Amino acid sequence: MTTRLVSTKNNTGNEAPVEISADLGGVSAVSVSSDVPVVTVSAEADAAAVAVPEGADAQATAGGSAPSTAKTTKRAAAPKAGAKPVGTVALIGAGPGDPGLLTVRAVEVLRAADVVVGSLELHADVVARYARPDAERVDTSLAGSSDTELARVLVRHARDGRAVARLFSGDPFLAGHGAEAAAALAKAKVPFEVVPGVSSATAVPAYAGVPLTSAKAPEVRVVDVSAKGVSWDALASGSATLVLLGAEASLASVSERLVAAGRPASTPAAATCNGTTTSQQTVVTTLGRLAADAAPVVSGCTGRVVVVVGEVVNQRDKLSWFETKPLFGWRVLVPRTREQAGTLSEQLRTFGAVPEEVPTIAVEPPRTPQQVERAVKGLVTGRFEWIAFTSRNAVKAIREKFEEYGLDARAFSGIKVAAVGEQTAADLRSWGIVPDLVPSGEQSSAGLLADWPAYDPVLDPIDRVFLPRADIATETLVEGLTALGWQVEDVTAYRTVRAAPPAAPIRDAIKSGGFDAVIFTSSSTVRNLVGIAGKPHTTTVVACIGPATAKTAEEHGLRVDVLAPEPSVAALAGALADYGTSLRLAAAEAGEPVLRPSEKRPSARRRAK
Repeated sequence: MTTRLVSTKNNTGNEAPVEISADLGGVSAVSVSSDVPVVTVSAEADAAAVAVPEGADAQATAGGSAPSTAKTTKRAAAPKAGAKPVGTVALIGAGPGDPGLLTVRAVEVLRAADVVVGSLELHADVVARYARPDAERVDTSLAGSSDTELARVLVRHARDGRAVARLFSGDPFLAGHGAEAAAALAKAKVPFEVVPGVSSATAVPAYAGVPLTSAKAPEVRVVDVSAKGVSWDALASGSATLVLLGAEASLASVSERLVAAGRPASTPAAATCNGTTTSQQTVVTTLGRLAADAAPVVSGCTGRVVVVVGEVVNQRDKLSWFETKPLFGWRVLVPRTREQAGTLSEQLRTFGAVPEEVPTIAVEPPRTPQQVERAVKGLVTGRFEWIAFTSRNAVKAIREKFEEYGLDARAFSGIKVAAVGEQTAADLRSWGIVPDLVPSGEQSSAGLLADWPAYDPVLDPIDRVFLPRADIATETLVEGLTALGWQVEDVTAYRTVRAAPPAAPIRDAIKSGGFDAVIFTSSSTVRNLVGIAGKPHTTTVVACIGPATAKTAEEHGLRVDVLAPEPSVAALAGALADYGTSLRLAAAEAGEPVLRPSEKRPSARRRAK
């Protein structure tokens, strides 16, 4: 690329430099300044010979109209075929905080974006969940990120042919700066689209259990009180519900001005911080006491504050649904392999928890794969009557071998399939295989043996069972099947190794009571978590999926608080939610505030009963 500077006179008569960059397919000189024109010439043109519009013509060019031909000796040529196309910019409403509130279109555009521009603090969950890992991140929360500078960033990346996603809290055209960004893009002739979002003006009150209208209050007014020119007299008049945005730093002056303008100081008011997230906090008070009562919450708020003023606030006692979830705000440690933690974490989120997945087990191929390779070939040649999967990892290991050999689920034709655990069975079904046997009771080797049929030489043409497992022996299952008359090929299909220790802050939180609960789904997760991070603090609630896991936890000096009624992740999450509900009810009956376990931290270490 070659770059030359030529000069022109701006609208004031002073000379101003214009940068002309020559590259394949055409040349563009782009400036955000309205005083400097945009000139486009062909790649073959000599930049020194390009006439640049002056004075009023320059101003007209900057405004988007064509320059006068009277002062232009060469007309700009169109870009040659094959020039890099200009990218697009999507102005996306990222919602008020909950990533689940993004629209379908917002998710589509964000997943396709090459560049994501937004506050990486406010939109951390949205970016982590939906943006591509290789997408460039531009953090707008950094000091000096003015609207003009951000507009330049959007234009520059779009002119590089990249798809740009610009994230705005709530809706980009409501109490945001989406309109300013759109105007800058239109001026720069950059294609853009606006993706509306769920506004905090409606979503945050809904999550706080505060309706905005009622039969007695049919009118609602939404105002950004941080903007200039707010008519306080108009706001204070009548009984309309007021939704006040941007009041974080001015609660005292806002309430004083409304009261001074005639709104009664006794009017109910609610201030919600970090709305729609699991750190949401709502304070219900009156307009006159708004600043004093909400100060403790607002001072520690890391997000936006939405204030609702009006009689509708009185309905929160009956309609609060989000902050009253059984595990609301609980930080729950999920020590599983990362691939297996997703379902459990999603179920915990429905109860209001904040799951944190800490891998304690890493799954690796066997050191000598020949044995499992022979067994897989035996499945195809008809050497086995049964195959028993005792874990999701076993399904994954065999499926990978099948794919390596170009096989699919049809190779299981004529073979009976057993599975331990609902998730193991679900993984098989996703592969197109419906298990013939899943334990009707306890989801364990013992439960599988209780339902396994004895070998019958008349009904069973083959007496062999393929048991793909980890490198940890499964004597109980092998001995039980052998006692039933079956010949078992006990094959190491994968190895489980202890994962690397979690980061120091996680280890400290585990030991100091930073987590409200820890969920154990197997004995190995107990052993490995204690091995890589230490014992959970005495205040941390311990939940186990079954008796065997609970026994291992107790052997490691842990007190088990929650035991799933049946060995499934759904039952385990539900049991922990029931425990959380019992704590809430007990606090309410005692007239005490509802505190999470991590908010009650004695110094003693956890001891077994």
